[in-house]
Amino acid sequence: APVLPCLAIFGTSCPPMTALFNLLPEAVGTIDADSKQAILEQLANRFAQVYGLDPVLVLERIEEREKLGSTGFGRGVAIPHARIPELARPVAAFFRLASPVSFDAADGMPVDMVFGLLSPEGAGAAHLHALAAISRMMRDEQMHAALGEAPGAEAIYALLANVIDRDAA
Repeated sequence: APVLPCLAIFGTSCPPMTALFNLLPEAVGTIDADSKQAILEQLANRFAQVYGLDPVLVLERIEEREKLGSTGFGRGVAIPHARIPELARPVAAFFRLASPVSFDAADGMPVDMVFGLLSPEGAGAAHLHALAAISRMMRDEQMHAALGEAPGAEAIYALLANVIDRDAA
């Protein structure tokens, strides 16, 4: 697959996804949420449980980022992200929603997939590389469809891990 988005943004080819962020199976799931706020709260709690982070701090940082502009980037996908002190490397979480929720996305469409990313406070380029890789993966039509049709969290994780591992090869 071409690496044009990274070339265009960074002037270099993209690093492999496994080098960009850690995604554990426990950080992937399907959730019920009735609002953007409920999604962000569940995301903060999942990051806290899986990666041992402070849920209050994570929620604060994600909310601060949302105030700058919605992370709903279109086609039913949101990528809430933030920088967290004392984090060793970027970590990710993925939710598929039971039903679409309004997220103030650029295209006005509600979201049904949420890919959260937390990076260390000082991770400038690393954070941007990880965001670019996630957005590229989520813009892929086949991947988007497969994630929407996957029967459950294990199948969703397998799809994501397969792409992440393939990009590392």
